[in-house]
Amino acid sequence: MKIAILPGDGIGTEIVAEAVKVLKALDLSLETETALVGGAAYDAYGHPLPAATLKLAQDADAILFGAVGDWKYDTLDRPLRPEQAILGLRKNLGLFANFRPAICYPQLVDASSLKRERVSGLDILIIRELTGDIYFGQPRGRRIATDGHFPGAEEAFDTMRYSRPEIERIAHVAFQAARKRKASGGAGRVTSVDKANVLETFQLWKDVVTEIGLQYPDVALDHMYVDNAAMQLVRAPKKFDVVVTGNMFGDILSDAAAMLTGSIGMLPSASLNDKGQGLYEPSHGSAPDIAGKGVANPLATILSAAMMLRFSLNQPEAAARIEQAVDKVLSQGLRTPDIYSEGTTRVGTVEMGDAVLKALG
Repeated sequence: MKIAILPGDGIGTEIVAEAVKVLKALDLSLETETALVGGAAYDAYGHPLPAATLKLAQDADAILFGAVGDWKYDTLDRPLRPEQAILGLRKNLGLFANFRPAICYPQLVDASSLKRERVSGLDILIIRELTGDIYFGQPRGRRIATDGHFPGAEEAFDTMRYSRPEIERIAHVAFQAARKRKASGGAGRVTSVDKANVLETFQLWKDVVTEIGLQYPDVALDHMYVDNAAMQLVRAPKKFDVVVTGNMFGDILSDAAAMLTGSIGMLPSASLNDKGQGLYEPSHGSAPDIAGKGVANPLATILSAAMMLRFSLNQPEAAARIEQAVDKVLSQGLRTPDIYSEGTTRVGTVEMGDAVLKALG
């Protein structure tokens, strides 16, 4: 089982190191190789996704990814910015289905930004389409305005686009996920989030998801506009089971859902293609403001490694061991600063990783 390790920038190197430490303790037949990506790769090679890094990712069974980005790169032309690395990996590997579970651990109920009764028992799965929408639509660009009212002013444009096959395949993923969750006691419901009242792109989305839903009579389907979905996530989050939506809406909603769990530092993710190959990363960013301070929460990355074992490497028992170890560590009261509260024990990045390692048994 070959894993490409791409730590990236900022806290990426710190949190990935802890996840790798946990993986190596499982005594599995794992081959790992590390490469530069994002701003670190730009500094070394002049490009955020060098050919060698892309080749390593393409040849791997799975990719463990940290985070990319730093304010110092904001003046670069867009194709050279660190964030283009993750977009390039998604596109080149066909990683179209992004799984972002938002689970509120019982030990972190009081760390959530919502009242205890709103989030106790919360278990949502957000499925975000990852290779279409406005992030990849063409044409896009900037141009100088010529109407004379604002001489020299620029206008910019991006194109929101989805095709029927793109919507069909992500809809199937969502309905199948809801069916599996139902078999394990879940609600068996898909909420498709769109903006069909305004955007033609999402009228097509709504129509296609409705058609695919007819193939899954055992799974309930409802539709919700994205602005209402954002409101309901903070009003009554437990009404959701599986949420499926487009690239941009999914990006925003999943980060909002992260705070229901106590911290975005607790939110893992998996991005899969149709071959089961996946890229696994925490949902948070590179956090350059705390990089190098040893305070970043590695649990989202460690839980992403567990998802990697389950979805791409067919090691569900090992995945469960990691998840149980994280649960045990939280029960012991250990907390990084983002989830710290009075009465718990504050620890740093390495200490949290060591605690998970010890809890593996």
